[in-house]
Amino acid sequence: MSLGYAQKLSYREDVGTVGMSEIFDPPDLLQQKIEELALMIKKSKHLVAFTGAGISTSSGIPDFRGPKGVWTLQRAGKGLPEASLPFHRAMPSLTHMALVDLERAGILKFVISQNVDSLHLRSGIPREKLAELHGNSFREVCPACGIEYIRDFEVETIGMKETSRRCSDTKCGAKLKDSVLDWEDALPPKEMNSAEKHCRTADLVLCLGTSLQITPACNLPLKCIRNGGMIVIVNLQPTPKDKKASLVIHGLVDKVIAGVMNFLRLRIPPYIRIDFAQLSLSHSPKKNTYVKWTLRITSIHGPRAPLAFLKSVEISFPERPDLKAAFLDKQPFHLKRETARKRPFKMLLTFHFCDGCSCPSTSVEWPIDFQVTKGSFVQDKDEVLRSLKNAAGEASHGGQYAALEAKFLPRCNEGTNGNTTSEKRFKLT
Repeated sequence: MSLGYAQKLSYREDVGTVGMSEIFDPPDLLQQKIEELALMIKKSKHLVAFTGAGISTSSGIPDFRGPKGVWTLQRAGKGLPEASLPFHRAMPSLTHMALVDLERAGILKFVISQNVDSLHLRSGIPREKLAELHGNSFREVCPACGIEYIRDFEVETIGMKETSRRCSDTKCGAKLKDSVLDWEDALPPKEMNSAEKHCRTADLVLCLGTSLQITPACNLPLKCIRNGGMIVIVNLQPTPKDKKASLVIHGLVDKVIAGVMNFLRLRIPPYIRIDFAQLSLSHSPKKNTYVKWTLRITSIHGPRAPLAFLKSVEISFPERPDLKAAFLDKQPFHLKRETARKRPFKMLLTFHFCDGCSCPSTSVEWPIDFQVTKGSFVQDKDEVLRSLKNAAGEASHGGQYAALEAKFLPRCNEGTNGNTTSEKRFKLT
């Protein structure tokens, strides 16, 4: 949950019950329930996860109704709680990544989320296996052709309003809209239909970190009961649906899920984040002895979009001491220089990552030759991302870099690169 999202919501007096005391099952009872849940998951043929804000609190994102939740503090006349990380840098929790492993193992069939933090997508849950009932603060949608755009920055509006960007499809070009619901907005039919379908099919719906108070979303898990399915609720506070559940566990979601994964002897994959930047070097086409050029480092989402992961860029020329180095600490990152046309050189760019990145920086070497006026290469994106993640996993830290594509044109050289900026590992014991 974004604090910005909470502030953007229309005011509403009645937000339901907030600030209830948290309940913790005794250790022996908790372990007994964890093992019972693990066996239920093992036997399940169609497991659906139904998630709320409680699975993201360990990611540094405050919830709504807990003792220090946003609505709890607002009702008490207090200020909003502080997030421990910038919203766009929040990393998936142990629970998020455990769900990824369950999905990859074929055990988890579908995820229904009331969260707008995009952490399920960041963790690796496929979009076609995810219903985001209340939207996604990082997703824009084209109302004309339906294309979705997942951003690495928080979209500035809520309530399905027009944003400042347009559809990139040359046959469309319509103004994009945000995908986050305000109080009076109806749940999106596409998301709701998928959620209802899977809840009706489910033999087990696992409710994680949700108060089950917001209608109509809170009634979705109940749809499995008609066909003999069961509901399990893992939450620190009582919910209105507890009496309908086959099992209620009062414990930290991460602790419960870690216990389940340990019992089932399943691993929790590490989270490795890759961010992208567009490099562009434009220059004059005239065949003069010296050439004026401009370097631009921009977002892959467009030249006006923020580069949310970059704090500053150092630029040096290791083989050319005659060229002055530069330090760019304000966006847009632009550098202008004049050099001899026939003399190639190498540019060393050191990207310093913003607060919230677990890796401080990485360096990229870019050879420049103005004599080369055509050519290109494009690498398989999935393969590049897989290699980057493997390299980060083996090194146990981020900072790896790889080029995805490059174009050499008469007046411009362009390239797109991926950088591992964050890495998070999880222990079951």
